[in-house]
Amino acid sequence: MTMGSNVSLAALSENVGSAIVSLGWSSPTGEGDADVSVLLLNGDGKVRSDADFYFYNNPVAADGSVQLLGKEPTGDGSEDRISFDLTAVPAEVERIVVAASRYEGARFGELDDLKVTLADAGGESLLRFVIEDAGQVSAIIFGELYRRGTEWKFRAVGQGYESGLAGLATDFGVDIEDDETEPATEVAEEMAAGTADAPPPATLEAVPAPRPPAEEMAGPKKRTARPRTAKKKVTPPRPPARSLAENESWRQARLFPVSALKNDRDRETRATSVLLSVMAQVPRFGRRITAPFGAPSGRMETFTEVSLPHGDTPRRPDGVIRVERAGKLWTALVETKTNGNPLKSDQVQAYMDIAARRGYEAVITLSNDVALEGSPLVDVKVDRRRKHQVALWHLSWAEVAHQAQMLIRHEGVGNAARTWLLQDLLHYLQHDNSGCHGFQNMGAAWVPVRNGINDETLCHGDPRALEVVESWERLVRQVCLRLGGELGQKVLPAQRTRRGTDPGARRARLADQLCGEGRLQAELRVEGAPGLLTISADLRTAKLRTSVEIPAPEQGYPLTWAKRLVRRLAEAPADLHVETLVEGETGGPRGTLERLRPEPADLLPKDGSTRITGFRLSLFKGMGSGRGSAESGFIRSVDDAVHRFYTSVVAHLDAPASGRPAGTERATV
Repeated sequence: MTMGSNVSLAALSENVGSAIVSLGWSSPTGEGDADVSVLLLNGDGKVRSDADFYFYNNPVAADGSVQLLGKEPTGDGSEDRISFDLTAVPAEVERIVVAASRYEGARFGELDDLKVTLADAGGESLLRFVIEDAGQVSAIIFGELYRRGTEWKFRAVGQGYESGLAGLATDFGVDIEDDETEPATEVAEEMAAGTADAPPPATLEAVPAPRPPAEEMAGPKKRTARPRTAKKKVTPPRPPARSLAENESWRQARLFPVSALKNDRDRETRATSVLLSVMAQVPRFGRRITAPFGAPSGRMETFTEVSLPHGDTPRRPDGVIRVERAGKLWTALVETKTNGNPLKSDQVQAYMDIAARRGYEAVITLSNDVALEGSPLVDVKVDRRRKHQVALWHLSWAEVAHQAQMLIRHEGVGNAARTWLLQDLLHYLQHDNSGCHGFQNMGAAWVPVRNGINDETLCHGDPRALEVVESWERLVRQVCLRLGGELGQKVLPAQRTRRGTDPGARRARLADQLCGEGRLQAELRVEGAPGLLTISADLRTAKLRTSVEIPAPEQGYPLTWAKRLVRRLAEAPADLHVETLVEGETGGPRGTLERLRPEPADLLPKDGSTRITGFRLSLFKGMGSGRGSAESGFIRSVDDAVHRFYTSVVAHLDAPASGRPAGTERATV
């Protein structure tokens, strides 16, 4: 679409009662993000009340018409997804504005690939609008849904605001208040899930009104809560109390034991029941799992061992999830696999057929595999002609563990009992006997490709190289999940892709690079890190290199920079390689930290006129050879290398204090 154009949703699809709108962007510096917001407007172009303003502090509509689903990584950045139930939008709402805003002085002109896409409930993409030149604005209206008679239409807007989120909301009649203390309450979320007795005013972050003077007490004036655009502060849960065990051999009693698991069927049944029961009892966790699949926020019930008719033989999906919202039911069938067991296409297709006949919304597959962006799971092939009726989604056990970690360690779930439930779930998932370990096999092509690189017999175009690249991408995504869960920060693959490039074309290019250079490489963005991280696996030398490039300060003297860097790395490993990056040359002075500690001046070029642009910090580690996740396997070695590098090196570095954004310099892990 082009700016100002519009289109009828009915002309694009028959299934437009619900829609998913996605706003996407990427950052050339590796840093920078934005937040989405939605405003419901009446015929006068204003909100009916402040409750019609949906953003990070008020993400869900009480009637289920709007739900902010959160961020999801893509090949070249991230995107925010919003679910709309157009059948639940009140009749007096004529327009729905979809916008995004930046904060702390950031501008949209600093981001690339600004776009909005719209898909139907089944995930089929219907339209796309790209904003070419955002300029120096801090808020943008990407598009709007509006009524024409009985049908809904979409208009590509692309209008910018210099006044940010608060200014945009104020223009549409929202009364903003950001100058009072912030309460700590989760009642709104729990009320949506049916676990609290009463909601706060308008489910917005309410600010208590001060007590008026006595002479005003009898007056009719009543103060109402107003939305706050300042983000909520999160208080992480307290650390556990000291154990009362006599010694380390004592094991705590577990709600979800793993000792009785004897075969794969036992593991699948137990894992499904454990996960679904915790989802129902911990509303915030249940929402984290189901929101990306378009589920509304409401009362959730989960079931196992359900028998559903299918021809002559009834089918028993591993689980069923049902969410009730405003008298409507959202239902998903769940098919689970553990260990390395693959999903079966005939099973998944049967569940999709059953779901379509019964009017269910989705089928969710759950296994150790990690789905690739723009690419379906290898082992699951379904009739694409039926997909428009039922959405097919995939979830990895690594993503489940990541969401549990984020809530337990960094965000909290409301009370100690729910925290304990999540902790027991996480303990179960991480136990060796559970079979829920995430991606754990580089595939059958790994050994032949590695051998072909060593003896120089691997040819360009070999399909096995592409299989290894796809497995590498799955591993990188899982490394991001694990590191992000430990840090409580956003960690995303920083894949450098030209605008409009298909993910498959990118993987084909990386496969050619693997054949020619014998290397696998990936970059990671870690929120708050001083630069991008990259991991490079050299299959010829069997070495892993983890490194980061940090830019030189804009003020001061080079010798001062070198001394300060060495001091900041006081706790780093002695074998850390430090290299000076100089302008116009391939590399400057370098050495191990052990050698540089007594003589930081060795980092300076002999020619004092050469300009230093930054420093590269690298650790080297032997690469595991096996294709699996055993102690000596490649997957374990990559995971350990990234963890060691971040905790022993990057964690001791500060983000650059100069005007240069973090991640401007290219970094390698």
